[in-house]
Amino acid sequence: MANSMFSVAFRILVALVVIDHNIAGAVAAGWDFGHATFYGDSAGRGTEGGACGYGDPFVQGYGVATAALSTALYNKGQTCGACFEIYCANNPQWCQPGTIKVTVTNECPGGPCASPQKHFDLTMPMFLKIAKAPQAGIIPIGFRRTWCTKRGGIRFAFEGNPNFLLILVSNVGGAGDVVDVKIKGSRQPTWWTMKRNWGQKWETDGNLVGQSLSFQVTTSDGKSLQTSVAPANWAFGQTYVGTNF
Repeated sequence: MANSMFSVAFRILVALVVIDHNIAGAVAAGWDFGHATFYGDSAGRGTEGGACGYGDPFVQGYGVATAALSTALYNKGQTCGACFEIYCANNPQWCQPGTIKVTVTNECPGGPCASPQKHFDLTMPMFLKIAKAPQAGIIPIGFRRTWCTKRGGIRFAFEGNPNFLLILVSNVGGAGDVVDVKIKGSRQPTWWTMKRNWGQKWETDGNLVGQSLSFQVTTSDGKSLQTSVAPANWAFGQTYVGTNF
């Protein structure tokens, strides 16, 4: 009996050492740890862009590879557009091997997403790439920031009126999360700094109607690009595309 108990205890100790080793290795590789759930249906619908202002992620080109972040990670919208790599961690009953890559398009407030929790609410199709079944419920995950790779250029959706311009910036490559936007009309001598309205919607006062427009976009890694976007006959309700990182 004593030998049997020793054998069980030894196996548990070995398992714990393996887990600790895996976690230590992940931390060294830049991984952080939290939990994930899913929302929406099996097609990924019911996952509107919500708090980031993107609207339907399918229209914006993000598809099902999106996530809503807990309040702490969402950081008042400043993480909108960032990309994360995620894997299911240390749960053999429910974990699938491999990783997924998602873009942040929404906030997940309250419950398991309440501050200071580090939580990702994934679309069901993405959740099932790392978990064996929906019944897994809440799974432990490892996650880290990763480079955003996007098809096509940065999209600038125009809203407002002649004296107020509101721009939704989406499909941003590189770091993905925009921290500064400047705008310049073809008849303006200087760049105007835009103010974050909410999520990834940026605003400026002043009449720019009838001028071709260029933007300077800066992401959280400090990289900036300037791109000519809209012709002089641009219109509200339209989306224009510039170059990408």
